Amino acid sequence: MLTVSIWLIFAFSLGLIMRLVGLPPLVGYLAAGFALSFYGYESNHLLEEVAHAGVLLLLFGVGLKLRLKSLLRVEVLAGSIIHMAITAGFFVLLLSQFSSLSMEMSLVIAVALSFSSTVVAAKVLESKRELRAFHGRVAIGILIVQDLVAVAMLSSLSGEAPSPWAIAVLGFFILRPVLYKLLEFSGHGELVLLYGLVVALALGGKAFELVGLSSELGALLLGVILADHPQAKNLANALWGLKEVLLVGFFLQIGLYGAPSWELFEQAALLNIALPFKALLFFAVLLLFRLRARSAFLAGLSLASFSEFGLIVASMGVREGLLGEEWMVLLALTVALSFAISSPFNRHAHEIYEYFEHFLHRFETHQRHPDDEPVSLGNSHVVIMGMVRVGTGAYDEFKAQGHLTVGLDSDPGKAELHRKAGRRVLYADAEDPGFWSHLDIRGVQMVVLTMPEMEAKLIAVRQLRKRGFNGLISATVYYADDVAPLQDAGADIIYDYHDGIGVGLARLSLEKYTLNEAT
Repeated sequence: MLTVSIWLIFAFSLGLIMRLVGLPPLVGYLAAGFALSFYGYESNHLLEEVAHAGVLLLLFGVGLKLRLKSLLRVEVLAGSIIHMAITAGFFVLLLSQFSSLSMEMSLVIAVALSFSSTVVAAKVLESKRELRAFHGRVAIGILIVQDLVAVAMLSSLSGEAPSPWAIAVLGFFILRPVLYKLLEFSGHGELVLLYGLVVALALGGKAFELVGLSSELGALLLGVILADHPQAKNLANALWGLKEVLLVGFFLQIGLYGAPSWELFEQAALLNIALPFKALLFFAVLLLFRLRARSAFLAGLSLASFSEFGLIVASMGVREGLLGEEWMVLLALTVALSFAISSPFNRHAHEIYEYFEHFLHRFETHQRHPDDEPVSLGNSHVVIMGMVRVGTGAYDEFKAQGHLTVGLDSDPGKAELHRKAGRRVLYADAEDPGFWSHLDIRGVQMVVLTMPEMEAKLIAVRQLRKRGFNGLISATVYYADDVAPLQDAGADIIYDYHDGIGVGLARLSLEKYTLNEAT
């Protein structure tokens, strides 16, 4: 228990310091791991289990927010293979020149270094609510392809092939109705949290391991299977806090692989020089598949890191006697440094793109990817941004009153469901500067903002006023502190959920009371 307490103190202290200096706390957790390693602490079975559970819950949460059909796209499949081939070829040449590794191990490590961190990319995209944005879906799709290649590599390296029973995991798709019913029966309390743990760790994790498949892939796949359920968002919210805490163990574990020497630090720093080129290569490859410069840039930047999978490769190589233990420390430090370098860049990704926008825009192709086309509002004069419950109610009311109305939502799956229900709803990301630059708002008289994200509402108001929109802008808020920023940005009407619910409840109660008195 004393060791766990020391881990927690180090993680919290260094995480807080990093947050105060403007870096993500995860960089502090990595530093805490290296500091503990320096003082002689080592990882143990408890920390390994905690770290693994955190990663599985993260990937399960990612799966809950994805649609499988959106991943099976040429820009994802071909783009990831092209990038891996070029990057791995570069690292094979580098390792063959400056190491004594066999060609087999050089190739394995080179391919591992061509991968991007699923944990970092998923966490960055999730924190910015961009998992369902077009560039987020492309990035996650590429990571899934990399995970599939990883499974094949590990099987080849260990000499073990997946069990013949591996095909049985497809049965989870057949059992989807059962999983749906169990989720519905779990309700909204602690039972739904336990349901998520069982599905992510037991069914998605352990069951896949038993048939020789990756537990990470299993957790992600189970999340995808449940993604279409109406309660998927509630399930993700229930798991969020626990997942964040368990992921601290993952970052601590990386640092506890060993205290690095200055020589290893220099070598890791040299390997990290490849990160900008890795991001630029993603940018170039995705442009070939007609993505806009912005989408290609943001996807490439989110993938500009080295993968924790390199550590799995190193540990297996050490166990098989193919690698010395110093490779474990070197790759751990390389991965950790890539996390520290890429995190602040991803935090300011939109600002960085805006700075280079005029230059990067030159490299776009004349043809656009269908999912990256500008949005046309047609002849609508009322726009609802954010088609959640409030937005849907507002849409139906405006339409019932005879107004030409269009809805916009950043979730393509949700937009599709609305279209099936007879509403005109288009996919659009309010936080995408490219969306605003190509949007024709002539004829629009009113914009209603009901997105849950405060930052998205602020961006929408500022962009509308910047482009000369003089119509009415109304917005919803959850907190009183959000009213002033929206008013300063140019919003005309602010509707506070809590005040509105109180007023509505009072009116309904008085109406019922008056009716009872009259009778």
